[in-house]
Amino acid sequence: RFQIQRGKTDPTSYKSLGDCFRTIFQREGLLGFYKGILPPVLAETPKRAVKFFTFEQYKKLLGYASLPPGLAFAVAGLGSGLTEAVVVNPFEVVKVTLQTNQKAFTEQPSSFVQAQQIIKTGGLGFQGLNKGLTATLGRHGVFNMVYFGFYFNVKNILPVNKDPNLEFLRKFGIGLVSGTIASIINIPFDVAKSRIQGPQPVPGEIKYRTCFKTMATVYKEEG
Repeated sequence: RFQIQRGKTDPTSYKSLGDCFRTIFQREGLLGFYKGILPPVLAETPKRAVKFFTFEQYKKLLGYASLPPGLAFAVAGLGSGLTEAVVVNPFEVVKVTLQTNQKAFTEQPSSFVQAQQIIKTGGLGFQGLNKGLTATLGRHGVFNMVYFGFYFNVKNILPVNKDPNLEFLRKFGIGLVSGTIASIINIPFDVAKSRIQGPQPVPGEIKYRTCFKTMATVYKEEG
């Protein structure tokens, strides 16, 4: 909801995270927080499988290219993210469409009905179930590139601790920092994806069409 806002003039504008929670609860009830839950649940298993399987495959392929280990991890992460994005994008389109629907949870269509409606009106291509694919490629590609590149490089630099508890904290800390940095860097792609896949400002007119053009528009209008 935060990402589809278009500045303070937007009638759906939220003042803060707390205001967003209160408004959704008041207007849509507790179940309003669980809109669009089925698509990510269905996508989670194939998403994780594709991410880690392809990462290992790309890493093996890059082993023949004589790249420095740090660069090889980052490039393998980029490849796994791009592959993962192709798998999850249709689920993301359905999820965002459901989450931006401000009707009560019980009044909106199911995930399968929503998917059918998207296919009926826009097809399977870039106007339908694969809308916003370039932004999703950017989101997952950049995140995995930064995450895997940073995680494995830092993990190899920091010495392994013999104490199991401290070793767990070492890996947990590296993973936490890696995920935080990757999220900060990839969030513009995520905002662009939400704007493209979510409702357009004027019904019938497409304002947010491509990834980088959407980024440029958001930057120009909202900073």
